[in-house]
Amino acid sequence: MSVITREGSTIIITPGQDLVSSMVPGFKQELGALLAESPKELRLDLAGTGMMDSIGIGVIIATHNSMKKNGGKLIIANASENIVKLFRSMRLDQHLTLDA
Repeated sequence: MSVITREGSTIIITPGQDLVSSMVPGFKQELGALLAESPKELRLDLAGTGMMDSIGIGVIIATHNSMKKNGGKLIIANASENIVKLFRSMRLDQHLTLDA
């Protein structure tokens, strides 16, 4: 279960674990409920997330696309150096907003 906090029109979700296929179904449900609120900004805080697989990356891309479609913005915060390298190698850093 992720930690969810709200700051004005920003929702911050912190999974606190690796974004891998075994945990993604529950995480997708949490994200779906948050996206239904139509936040202006959704901040995905990856503190405590050491790795992610292709399923986890797919969830991030789908969330980014949903936010963009609804006029909102997804921000990836506190990503580990390895996750940032992964995003860069896939050129996702050109589409996602990465915030240290």
